[in-house]
Amino acid sequence: MTVQPIRLFGDPVLRTPAESVVDFDAELRKLVADLTDTMLEQSGAGLAAPQLGVGLRVFTFDVDDVVGHLINPVLEFPDEEEEEGPEGCLSIPGLYFDTKRRLNVVAKGFNEYGDPMQIVGTGLMARCVQHETDHLDGVLFLDRLDPKGRKEAMKAIRQAEWYDQGAPPVIKVSPHAAVSPFGLGG
Repeated sequence: MTVQPIRLFGDPVLRTPAESVVDFDAELRKLVADLTDTMLEQSGAGLAAPQLGVGLRVFTFDVDDVVGHLINPVLEFPDEEEEEGPEGCLSIPGLYFDTKRRLNVVAKGFNEYGDPMQIVGTGLMARCVQHETDHLDGVLFLDRLDPKGRKEAMKAIRQAEWYDQGAPPVIKVSPHAAVSPFGLGG
């Protein structure tokens, strides 16, 4: 169990969809422990394996004093309710932008031993689960912002002391987006 360095915006691993976990072994349990230790050290609400440079569908969370993990998550939305609120990311340190997310989510997947599990989340837990699952799809929360919000976010990122100008930013469209990039809904 070790705190690991977190990959920052611009690192290609953050834009690469992660592979499903097939081996529920000691190596996977070490990854879960490293993710948990790193997330807790950085006071994050969640952390996905790609943020440590590992291309597997695993994330950890720490929301409302509940610390856990989910492997190979599949999200379901029980309703259409949405909420806009501030969102940040350990891979985009120190910056927060209002981001629209579904208010309620049911996430199904597995624990580190391969046992089926389910997270029913609302509010911050729902936001966290969606944010971390986006990471597993190679999507960053910036991709969910409207064009004006993305422009403001990119300006703030370029001014951040941690930003690497040698790694040009890439914006993707989330496969789970509730709003199209053209603002037409759907």
